[in-house]
Amino acid sequence: MVEHIWRTYHKQLLSFIRKRVSDAALAEDLLQEVFIKIHNNIDTLQEGKKVKAWLFQITRNTIIDHYRRCEHHEESEIQLIELEDENDANAMADIQSCIVPMIKSLPEDYRDALLLSELNGLSQKELSEKLQISYSAAKSRVQRGRNLLKEALSKCCSFQKDSKGRIVDYEKKSSSCDNCREN
Repeated sequence: MVEHIWRTYHKQLLSFIRKRVSDAALAEDLLQEVFIKIHNNIDTLQEGKKVKAWLFQITRNTIIDHYRRCEHHEESEIQLIELEDENDANAMADIQSCIVPMIKSLPEDYRDALLLSELNGLSQKELSEKLQISYSAAKSRVQRGRNLLKEALSKCCSFQKDSKGRIVDYEKKSSSCDNCREN
């Protein structure tokens, strides 16, 4: 089971960690720590519970634990990460069912760029190699895809942002959004 989880989620979890930890080697170390925790606690996963949500909760907790161990980080930074992660977890659980269908509805070039980079964790350099396009073209496709996705999300939802521009809450504008379906 852990091997299947590794094959399925390790790129997504590594990408998630890299967005929160600036050192690539440290991100790899934290990913290994996450999978050790998964291996040691797989029997606590309740039947019917969503595996992905459980994995990301372990990953968030591992990142928070790392910052708690580091003496040079201030207490307020740790609290900010915890609050952000709680909001992220709740909002992402709700909106995740909308994002993938929205990405899949984008034109093929942008859809492929976002699926590979954002969901599968490929760097833009790796994306350029995989799609056999220039690095500049890969960057442009990802950026344009993000803008198209942002437009699509804005049509369906209104977002509340904090002082740094991060999304902290959202509300659907209409229950008839083509891409957002209640699960």
